[in-house]
Amino acid sequence: MIPRYTHPEIGKIWGDQRKYDTWLRVEVAAAEAMAASGLIPKDAARELAGCDGVSADRIDEIEQTTQHDVIAFTTAVAEQVGPAARWLHYGLTSSDVLDTALALQMKEACGLILDDITGLLMVIAERAREHRDTPMIGRTHGVHAEPMTFGLKLALWYKELCRNRQRIERAREVVSVGKISGAVGTYAHLDPEIEKRVCDALGLEREPVASQVVQRDRHAELLSAIAILGASIEKFAVEVRGLQKTEIGEVEEGFAKGQKGSSAMPHKRNPIGCEQLTGLARVLRANAVAAFENVALWHERDISHSSVERVIIPDSFIALDHMLRRFTRIVTNLVVYPGRMKENLERSRGIVFSGTVLLELAKRGVSRERAYEWVQRAAMRSHDEQENFKSLLAADSEVMAVLSSEDLEQMFDLEEQLRHVGAIVDRALLEV
Repeated sequence: MIPRYTHPEIGKIWGDQRKYDTWLRVEVAAAEAMAASGLIPKDAARELAGCDGVSADRIDEIEQTTQHDVIAFTTAVAEQVGPAARWLHYGLTSSDVLDTALALQMKEACGLILDDITGLLMVIAERAREHRDTPMIGRTHGVHAEPMTFGLKLALWYKELCRNRQRIERAREVVSVGKISGAVGTYAHLDPEIEKRVCDALGLEREPVASQVVQRDRHAELLSAIAILGASIEKFAVEVRGLQKTEIGEVEEGFAKGQKGSSAMPHKRNPIGCEQLTGLARVLRANAVAAFENVALWHERDISHSSVERVIIPDSFIALDHMLRRFTRIVTNLVVYPGRMKENLERSRGIVFSGTVLLELAKRGVSRERAYEWVQRAAMRSHDEQENFKSLLAADSEVMAVLSSEDLEQMFDLEEQLRHVGAIVDRALLEV
């Protein structure tokens, strides 16, 4: 089943009809290259090029008898073109067609994924600018650390997504190779020039050295790039889920009118989109592992990789396309609660400024060890007794022997803490 948010073309790329149409493109390109070299009659190449296509249903019907998909395909084409079909698949092995066609499909699918990434980047950049100066608490180990802004968090997502875009671009280049070099890659029946002409016509590079197949480290690299991108989306989704916890309540997935969160609890507004993305990321990682397993084939080829690829490559592209498009929708409709962010920031009664106080005491001549002791003493009292941290410092004679009241006020200045954040966000978004 194609997920709800997928691009309408992504499923078509991996459907049987598109697969067979792409096989025919490769066969026609090979016939035209051979005709140009005088290897087969030009009239035969023209007749093959004039084939209107073949029916996926007819190929499946023939395969019930042949138990071989490529032979079923060539038989179905022969029914369309007649005697000229004796020049179809001339000098080729099945993998010449299958692997070259697969490269075309993966290249096209990567283009859709890159479009998806660009759309998500634009939305994240817009929200990052919107919340460039929206203060919130930063958390390490799930515990309050120091102040930051929500825009800074989004800018971090943006740059990570840029790196993922680069990975997909590199992987697209790596898999965009074809081969027309025969059963063990020796060009025993066709000159290497035929391969060059075919790949040039199809917009692919040539595999410099092949066995019967294009080597599967290429495909593993692509599936790895897809899995890493999925892991990044999962990371962003997990953050939304964490910030949507009732106890935190700083952001929330959009909740549409009429939407229901639970069959038993009418009050529920759950981060179901982000939870789904978290689950799908696991599928992408599992598929990448399967792609690694496909790298090692027996000698010049076996077909242990084939059945795996029929599942993991289409499924990974379709799932990733859905994930990118759904997360774009989530970010677009994300509800942000700046008031709750401010409330949570102040919830720890000022102890998040402890690092600034520590550095200021050290700058005033107090040893780091002693300064740490003084600041931690007040911070622990603030935590345990629920007292205001700044007030405890102001009442500490050792601390105030070094600092003035004006110094203390300045150290708790939120704007001073965040003075560089806007520039960081602006720097991160320069690529928009």
